[in-house]
Amino acid sequence: MPDLKASILIVEDEESVRTSLAEIFRVLGHRVRCAPDGLAALIEMRQEIPEILLSDLNMPGMSGFELLSVVRRRFPAIRVIAMSGAFSGNQVPCGVTADAFYEKGNGVAVLLKAIESVPFADRQNCEAPEPISIQRNGHDTAGAECVTIACPDCLRTFSQTISEASSLILEASCVFCRRIIHFGVDEPMDAACPQRFQAAPRFATSHMQATQRAS
Repeated sequence: MPDLKASILIVEDEESVRTSLAEIFRVLGHRVRCAPDGLAALIEMRQEIPEILLSDLNMPGMSGFELLSVVRRRFPAIRVIAMSGAFSGNQVPCGVTADAFYEKGNGVAVLLKAIESVPFADRQNCEAPEPISIQRNGHDTAGAECVTIACPDCLRTFSQTISEASSLILEASCVFCRRIIHFGVDEPMDAACPQRFQAAPRFATSHMQATQRAS
């Protein structure tokens, strides 16, 4: 590891995994912060921007897919490592906005190698970014279906009502900073088969490729 230790934000909903990873990186000399989900990670990032983001992909509330796409658009210089047990191999799964991928359970040495393989980025903000992929996750007080959107500019979250008749690519205005956000809605992961995504057509191809890679 280099002498100058990067600051790391670990995003993982399983407490045992989160605390174990945090202890490992602290022993190695990194400054470490943790978040149990994507929404909490955005709050942490409003306080201080990490140099490395290590994030699980399958989390309640806000999936890692959405979190990483927001981070890439808002903070393109952050080195992003995705991790999951739903995909195999060391290649970044299709549809995941990350610089490297770590398959859970492969050991600390593999994780450290994945992190060390990612150089400091010199990316600029994208002029025309891809829409954010958001999973269906609830209903409002009137019973209408809605999703939680994280604004790439102010990093605050808000609820947006959607309908079955909506087009594949939707548009919303951040209730805080008024930024126009384009997004697509995915189905939640199938509980009977966590490696299978029930994706909207706009994102079906990338998720299908990811599922085939995991099988």
